[in-house]
Amino acid sequence: MRALGARLADVLRPGDLIVLSGPLGAGKTVLAQGIAAGLGVRETVTSPTYVLSRIYADGRIPLVHVDAYRLGAAAEADDLDLDADADRSVTVVEWGAGLVEGLAQDHLEVVLTRPTADESGEVRTVRLLASGPSWTARLRGLSS
Repeated sequence: MRALGARLADVLRPGDLIVLSGPLGAGKTVLAQGIAAGLGVRETVTSPTYVLSRIYADGRIPLVHVDAYRLGAAAEADDLDLDADADRSVTVVEWGAGLVEGLAQDHLEVVLTRPTADESGEVRTVRLLASGPSWTARLRGLSS
């Protein structure tokens, strides 16, 4: 997950929105840590579950890391004022599907799955779902 995050960071631009989806333990925070490392963030990146969002400004692009797990509606996400810095930052939102897509015209949803209790192993499955022409083009370049 960290390596994938670092690779995604290579194609990130100010204003980008990444929405991370998947069950508990699927690797959302680890992916966000990889994105942060790829952006050059030197601070320790931890899950913002209880504070809802953290801003890391020391990378090549500021990173806003959000955990929307405890949010019940898009209106609650709006209360966080994530759009205030959205055009200058990369915004990564864990558990954000259906809540934050309006922050950017284009966005990338990363859907993570992990083995269930009756399956063995630590293999994760990752689906990258581009929304909008900007992400469609960048994903083509990322896969090559």
